[in-house]
Amino acid sequence: MNLLETWESTFNQLGDILLENLISDEQLVIEMGGEQSHFMRFNKAQVRQSGIVTDATVKLRLITEQRTAYASFPFTGDLAIDSAAGLDNLSYLREIIPQLPEDPYVILPQNQGSSHEVYAGQLLPPEQAATAILENMGNVDFTGLYTSGPVVRANRNSAGQKHWFATETFVLDYSMITPTEKAVKSIYAGANWQQKQYKEHIAQSKKQLVVMERPVKTVPPGKYRTYFAPEAVAEMISMLSWGAVSEASMRQGGSALAKLREGKSLSSKLSLRENFHLGTVPRFNDLGEVAPEDVPIVTAGQLTNTLVSSRTAKEYGVSSNAAAGSEGMRSAEMLPGKLASEDIVTQLDTGLYLSNLHYLNWSDRNGGRITGMTRFACFWVEKGEIKQPIKDLRFDESLYSFWGENLEAITDFQELVPEVDTYEARSLGGAKVPGMLVQDFTFTL
Repeated sequence: MNLLETWESTFNQLGDILLENLISDEQLVIEMGGEQSHFMRFNKAQVRQSGIVTDATVKLRLITEQRTAYASFPFTGDLAIDSAAGLDNLSYLREIIPQLPEDPYVILPQNQGSSHEVYAGQLLPPEQAATAILENMGNVDFTGLYTSGPVVRANRNSAGQKHWFATETFVLDYSMITPTEKAVKSIYAGANWQQKQYKEHIAQSKKQLVVMERPVKTVPPGKYRTYFAPEAVAEMISMLSWGAVSEASMRQGGSALAKLREGKSLSSKLSLRENFHLGTVPRFNDLGEVAPEDVPIVTAGQLTNTLVSSRTAKEYGVSSNAAAGSEGMRSAEMLPGKLASEDIVTQLDTGLYLSNLHYLNWSDRNGGRITGMTRFACFWVEKGEIKQPIKDLRFDESLYSFWGENLEAITDFQELVPEVDTYEARSLGGAKVPGMLVQDFTFTL
């Protein structure tokens, strides 16, 4: 058996052992997350670090008498080691759970059906990765992190439900840096490495790098026609998981989209959904509940759904759509429009072309106002021609404007912008988004 087959077999046997050892009114949820990842770090177009990491963790959630306790331990794939650790942690949870307060909204395990999803990719063999990535890089100062390999999420519970999710993906998160330390940053990611597509991606970054060598333009504060590339749009979409699409936030008066429930609408060009067909993240949450494959959030500018966890559903007497406990988006998709790639700068005419944003935050969450800064390859465009890089700008604007009456066009193409965090483990999920052209976007300094 290969590693994933061994892990699946051991996890199932471990689950059987733990569930057989439950007593009285105890209920148990067992989660497992694991990966076998090839990491490669680049600096100045040379490999500085390379290695393969195999790591997995099991998390136990014991529920009894309206109380919940948690514990976690490393998962090795060796049944003798894992079962001993699992039983020790189960005993530990029994000791501490009487000391915990009762939870009136505790969610008990249910059996809503089991699932088994495996998404096989076509990844670079580790011994070929450096050559493929650095091909034709020339004298470019290329810096970045490449991660590749299978990632697993699994879930079982005492109600009899079983889930197994495995996917093979890669992410190349890189920057190209000029001698004057200006940078073009981009991400090439997916499940199937395509060398021709990758070379085209790198060629586009090199073109932007040439422009970055030109004198920097200082753009005064004001309102400008602005094009947001997909990576910039993905940053904005990510803000919606901070108290916008959550039903709990909506009920507690803290949702940035609350005005949509009160009758306001966004542009009819805008449609946003949770799309699990992308295969980047499992449909089941940490309770093992399975979300619909497609959850419309905003449809043609109208609020269709919020994300509702079982806990929120129980607290407010509404229906759950199996959202995660955070009620954030796990597999977001903003639907494409009609603006062709070759027409972007022509239709922009004169204004700003923004490749990346950072430091985003709510400046007025209830009012839907977002603040942040431009970053990396951001340009001044004049009469349909990219002229020069700009000095970083801070913006402060309402989503009811840039996704409302000021949303002029959405591109007819989308890009998958993955989660790239590797803190403790590789992250799953991301957003599939187009670019967008906006009128009168407000820059404050």
